[in-house]
Amino acid sequence: MKARPIQDHRLVGVPFIESPNQNERPDAQDIQLVVIHAISLPPGQFETPGVTQLFTNTLDPNEHPYYREIEALRVSAHLLIQRSGAITQYVAFDRRAWHAGVSSWGGREVCNDFSIGIEVEGTEDQPFEPIQYDVLNQVLNALITEYPNLSRTTIAGHADIAPGRKWDPGPFFEWDRIGVGAIPTE
Repeated sequence: MKARPIQDHRLVGVPFIESPNQNERPDAQDIQLVVIHAISLPPGQFETPGVTQLFTNTLDPNEHPYYREIEALRVSAHLLIQRSGAITQYVAFDRRAWHAGVSSWGGREVCNDFSIGIEVEGTEDQPFEPIQYDVLNQVLNALITEYPNLSRTTIAGHADIAPGRKWDPGPFFEWDRIGVGAIPTE
């Protein structure tokens, strides 16, 4: 599977909607991990503007009861892969997105400092779409090509870096479809 090109730390040909929820990494060259997340907003609904609104701090708390619970969150990810396979980028890869929260991987704390966060639109109780795996593999190939510290063994789920606190990408995510190797835990 071919890689999508990256230029200036952005995927070429992908809409870029800059999130204010980002900042400089302690070391812009220290990209060691890709974290796979799952999201749907409102919960269980797909292809809505909710994720973009969350990542741009524009959620309308009157639009859905769940939005009242999360409207104060200041979070982001580098990318979103929707059910259709469409990609949106919110944070350049050399910048720190706010996706991992309290986390650790391979003995290191604060995974936001050294990781790229990819949200795959989905829930814990439904399979993901085949096109999402195809697109995710293209993105992973591009990231592994562009950032020398990444490989198929430096990919983890949010649940792997924040066990007991996060569930995603969940039991329906088919790790074998992205060829993940051994994932270091603690």
